[in-house]
Amino acid sequence: QVQLVESGGGLVQAGDSLRLSCAASGRTFSNAAKGWFRQAPGKEREFVAAINWSGDSTYYADSVKGRFTISRDNAKNTVYLQMNSLKPEDTAIYYCAANRLISLLRLGSSSSWGQGTQVTVSS
Repeated sequence: QVQLVESGGGLVQAGDSLRLSCAASGRTFSNAAKGWFRQAPGKEREFVAAINWSGDSTYYADSVKGRFTISRDNAKNTVYLQMNSLKPEDTAIYYCAANRLISLLRLGSSSSWGQGTQVTVSS
């Protein structure tokens, strides 16, 4: 199984930026694609962004498009989420995911879930 550890969250003000990191370890076979999801209080987990193995294809939820950027460094087995112009509605626990691309995009399924990292944006 793939082990995922998210980090980089924090308490910031609207308009600020954060860079989340997700370190992956363990068996990565069939888990080439990576993604980010988030879960706000009282809501279900929702898709945020995804990236394929080579990094040449990225996907974003409409709510974050133009503000967030997903990237990866395969040499470090790490995926990043650069979050700019943060809004209070971005407040959530952010989780990274590893799976086949279609599973991330259509099913919201990951081989495993880490502890997540809390992002809180004050107004």
